[in-house]
Amino acid sequence: MLCLSLSLSFSFENDHPSSKFSLSLNSKSLCLVYNSMATTNTDPEIITDKNEMRKWSRAMRSQGKTIGLVPTMGYLHEGHLSLIKESHNRTNLTVVSIYVNPGQFSPSEDLSTYPSDFHGDLLKLKSLPQRVDVVFHPYNLYDYNNNNNNKSVVIGNAIRKSENETVSSCVEETGAGHETWVRVERLEKGMCGKSRPVFFRGVATVVAKLFNIVEPDVAVFGKKDYQQLRVIQRMVRDLDFSIEVIGSEIMRDSDGLALSSRNVHLKPEEREKALSISRSLFWAKSAAQKGQINCKELRELVIKEINGAGGRIDYVEIVNQESLEAVDEIKSPVVICVAVWFGTVRLIDNMEINL
Repeated sequence: MLCLSLSLSFSFENDHPSSKFSLSLNSKSLCLVYNSMATTNTDPEIITDKNEMRKWSRAMRSQGKTIGLVPTMGYLHEGHLSLIKESHNRTNLTVVSIYVNPGQFSPSEDLSTYPSDFHGDLLKLKSLPQRVDVVFHPYNLYDYNNNNNNKSVVIGNAIRKSENETVSSCVEETGAGHETWVRVERLEKGMCGKSRPVFFRGVATVVAKLFNIVEPDVAVFGKKDYQQLRVIQRMVRDLDFSIEVIGSEIMRDSDGLALSSRNVHLKPEEREKALSISRSLFWAKSAAQKGQINCKELRELVIKEINGAGGRIDYVEIVNQESLEAVDEIKSPVVICVAVWFGTVRLIDNMEINL
């Protein structure tokens, strides 16, 4: 404590963000108490148990705090960090979940090779100017400790592609006993749902589980996964979750490539060719703004550019932004959605058009 005579003028400057001052005044002196914290705790709390996660959330909500959830599968990049910043802008506290969901992968897909760097993810989160309060990092959200290895029961609930062929997820392949799935039946059918038939029921189910565990007020998803965003928003509406779902804009590298955790698997020459995706989307948007509203012509523009770069197209669709139904002419807000293979890497991207 530093006590100064009332007749004495003084100044004290300190730039440390955690410096705290308190003033006490009496008839004889002005007393200044300075407390400087040498370090600040920017480390997020790591919670792995779903019951502990729910307990934390309820404790915070009982204090009147609002909670934002940013669901991720890890291997964070600037796109993910932009979602976290959006959560910070809207809520008091932010939870980032890091969980690679086996329920959205079929056994033939890239679950085993999906990139992971949990330590690197924590370093990125700690570098943010605003603290992430909790990282929810469960080991297995489909582990019910029932030791049920009877695969035949679970496979019966897999999606049937034809009379003689069923498609199951990696969860069902393990025989974990999980047999309850959330389906958004119409919105999940087109685009990614055609080539990835278990994907959206797996996404909707794990997001519903995360919502029930974290109990957030706000959840933030990126618009790069456009169909996923609309599926989640419809699920929240239809099942009366009291959660606001925010769609955050696509983040791109300086050359236009949409940020994705899978980009790390692109070879240098494949990455260069993959720039044809964003390039064609921007061309199509420009053409629409100049009066080309025929969707067949716009699709052909995109397809020609990507094929010319050597991409293997899964789909190019122009759909209504809300219903995701294909349109022939642009008469209302639409989005051009693209999925393309370059080498062994499947990339998705999209471009909203609001005329």
